[in-house]
Amino acid sequence: MERYADDAFVLSTVDYGESDRMVTLLTREHGKLTAFAAGARKSKRRFAGALEPFMRLRVQLVETRGSTVRLDSADIVSGFYAAREDLSLIARALYAVELCRELTREHEPHPELFTLMEGYLHRLDAKEAGPTSLLAFELAALAQAGLMPRFDSCSLCGGAPGERPRFDQGHGGAVCEPCGGRARDSVAVPVALLSGLRSLQEGGRTPLPADLRARARGLLNVFIAHHLGRRLKSVDFMAQVGLD
Repeated sequence: MERYADDAFVLSTVDYGESDRMVTLLTREHGKLTAFAAGARKSKRRFAGALEPFMRLRVQLVETRGSTVRLDSADIVSGFYAAREDLSLIARALYAVELCRELTREHEPHPELFTLMEGYLHRLDAKEAGPTSLLAFELAALAQAGLMPRFDSCSLCGGAPGERPRFDQGHGGAVCEPCGGRARDSVAVPVALLSGLRSLQEGGRTPLPADLRARARGLLNVFIAHHLGRRLKSVDFMAQVGLD
């Protein structure tokens, strides 16, 4: 059995048996892992406060048979405690970790996604994440997963989106008006929305107006649900706390 250490974020946990816990981690070097934490629910010393969503850890792992690994120890590197005091920041953080969990496969390293997550959580914790920052995070995470939507040209013909563009999740993004008939699930979108999302995708950080930000959230929610096969649970939680 190989033992190794890695940096990790806690993506989610599930209680197992009377005292154990299954922990889904995003590690820097080994990607997403499912780890078995024996006695985690009873021991107050081994994993005290560490196995909570979006905790940044240094973990000691042991390879076992199958795809699950054993979690021997977890030291907290950053708990993002300031963010945990604000419900809106908690909602954003939980959405970020659920998105990363669903976009990745077990044992496939995604160091760039790990770094992206770390940067976003630090901005949340410092309360420096503006209203458009979650959209920027989503677009960057989708790009890392190979699911980047197109906003600069028609996803069907490759031409300019035109003055009356549409958006179709099944075809991967913007659709021009002439191609709209071939994209039956497409919806009309403002030109300004496509240009704003394209700017964020290219690294711009100019905040979108509230109405366009709400439309962008709706588009990305539908796009992500289409490609994952389900709607993320944390989307509803964000709506409950009043986030667009």
